[in-house]
Amino acid sequence: MKALAARRHSRHAPVALLLLALLVTGGLYAVLAPTTADAAPAATSTNDVATGKKLFQANCATCHGASAEGTASAPSLVGVGAAAVDFQVGTGRMPAQMSGPQVEAKEVQFDAAQIEQLAAYVASLGAGPSIPSADDVDPAKGNVANGMALFRTNCAMCHNAVGIGGPLSEGKFAPTLMATTPTHIFEAMLTGPQSMPVFNSANLSAQDKRDVIAYLDAQKQGSPGGSTLGSIGPVGEGLWVWVIGIGLLIGAAVWIGAKSS
Repeated sequence: MKALAARRHSRHAPVALLLLALLVTGGLYAVLAPTTADAAPAATSTNDVATGKKLFQANCATCHGASAEGTASAPSLVGVGAAAVDFQVGTGRMPAQMSGPQVEAKEVQFDAAQIEQLAAYVASLGAGPSIPSADDVDPAKGNVANGMALFRTNCAMCHNAVGIGGPLSEGKFAPTLMATTPTHIFEAMLTGPQSMPVFNSANLSAQDKRDVIAYLDAQKQGSPGGSTLGSIGPVGEGLWVWVIGIGLLIGAAVWIGAKSS
């Protein structure tokens, strides 16, 4: 008993207890924490993967490497998932035409079948977010009010309060979302392209993402209050009031003064 008590009061005991606590905490987190990627890619045919590989080697391997392992010019695509490919290629951002502060959207270079094949190949390289279903991105099933709160908390500082975009630092910018499809909006939240952070299930649930899509879809329907004045916020609205409103008041004062004299 005395030997056991001596070991319990050893100067090494706190270190051992700390290591044990860290081990238990890490194990519990690994079991209970939500995953940030799908456990497996969506079911695809072997032919899609093989065709996608040929498309990749012909159009993407120069920058991303022959096996998508990444190079000094472009990152690895292993584990990015089909959703990242569908977003980047489906919006025309990839293949990129030139390097710069930010890769911009342009005319899409591939048809829908080829994009699906490229996505299937990249998804086969490692588990990652899959392309959302039509139900996932249906604005009719979202809550506009909750979407507004989520968007203004997480997105408005870059994309503007109604999603028309805005400038960032170092030549970058947040693009307008007015012409972005619901699927691509969901994929952008899921994968965090370029300067955008990733909003996985730990940040925004699938329903939260659908609520955000519903809010952005509502902004495309027009403003119930009349002219949006460009939707650039209170600075633009204040300038409009000063130039037009105060200008009219000054004009009216001058006219009244002229008439009275």
